[in-house]
Amino acid sequence: MIDTAQAAEAQRPHGRIYLDKQSPAAYQALVRTADAVRTAAAEAGLDRILVELVNLRVSQLNGCASCLDVHTRAALRAGESTRRLGVLAAWRDTELFTARERASLALAEATTHPADALAQERAYAEARQVLNDDEIAAVAWVAITINAFNRVSILSKHPVRGTPAR
Repeated sequence: MIDTAQAAEAQRPHGRIYLDKQSPAAYQALVRTADAVRTAAAEAGLDRILVELVNLRVSQLNGCASCLDVHTRAALRAGESTRRLGVLAAWRDTELFTARERASLALAEATTHPADALAQERAYAEARQVLNDDEIAAVAWVAITINAFNRVSILSKHPVRGTPAR
């Protein structure tokens, strides 16, 4: 007879545990953090599209398929265009993003790669020119939080399911 742990393992061909399922209290604390960050972002005046652009750019940098799937759909629901989503990875090479979005994306990248001190200083200086203190804090918290979710999903190998799009 197969016990529940063996049955769960059989459903995960990659052999990894789902961290969110294995430690639900810790995961729920992360979800509560995300809720608080979403509130802080809204109170700082960040619109949903900007928050989703940050979520997506960080998830691109980390290579998190699950978060890319979730936040692409959220960005589209918020009214983001497929054109801008399609070029987000190369946002610096387009004129499709506002100065505020560009500063936020640079800050999100610097938050994701904090070891690059020079890039972090440039990003922060750019952010100071177009974002107020509350907006800078909110963008940083959005990036910090999605980085945490990226790690949970990547380490758990959360699948992206569904019918392939054409």
